[in-house]
Amino acid sequence: MNIDTASTGFAAVGSAPRLQVLTLLVRTGETGLTTGDIQQNLGIPASTLTHHLKHLADGNAIKQIKQGRAMLNIANYAHLSALANFLLNECCIDAPTLEPEQNHG
Repeated sequence: MNIDTASTGFAAVGSAPRLQVLTLLVRTGETGLTTGDIQQNLGIPASTLTHHLKHLADGNAIKQIKQGRAMLNIANYAHLSALANFLLNECCIDAPTLEPEQNHG
């Protein structure tokens, strides 16, 4: 994953309502939820929820599948894992290394 892809993914979840939606979808699992189900669970107005879902989908944080007249929303676990690993793989790279204590005695 490159910095631009990671930036887009992190920006997609960069608001409290979008993080709420994503957390709900992560907790739901692979079955996902329709937009109506998310709205019922979180009480977000339909037009606002559609806006948040678009940001999450554009950032690849969720997958959307049209089912008749409904839209099914599913957390994109592979991409979310890649985002987390993007940060965690950088852990401590620039940390100073400690020299073993010298025995002065």
